[in-house]
Amino acid sequence: MTAKKKWSADVTEHSDALDLEEHVFESDDARKIAASLKRSAEHSDRRKAEPFQSAMSMLNFYINRAGKNLPEKRRKVLEKAKDELRVAFGREKQD
Repeated sequence: MTAKKKWSADVTEHSDALDLEEHVFESDDARKIAASLKRSAEHSDRRKAEPFQSAMSMLNFYINRAGKNLPEKRRKVLEKAKDELRVAFGREKQD
């Protein structure tokens, strides 16, 4: 495992972010990803920010860490999960 992968795995597991459900980002259903992140954000004892911000930050972190290695189909699902997360928290969708 490269240092880069270890670093991002360490952040995901040990930062004051969220306690994520296993394989949350592997689903092809954006709504399921958003629902899982919402549950994690609302129940996590490790987050410092409000639940919406923590959930969105973790989703963006995952997308950014994958970078160019993230297939376009996967990126589209994760980007749609952002909209679903906004809906789940009663926020406005962004165009």
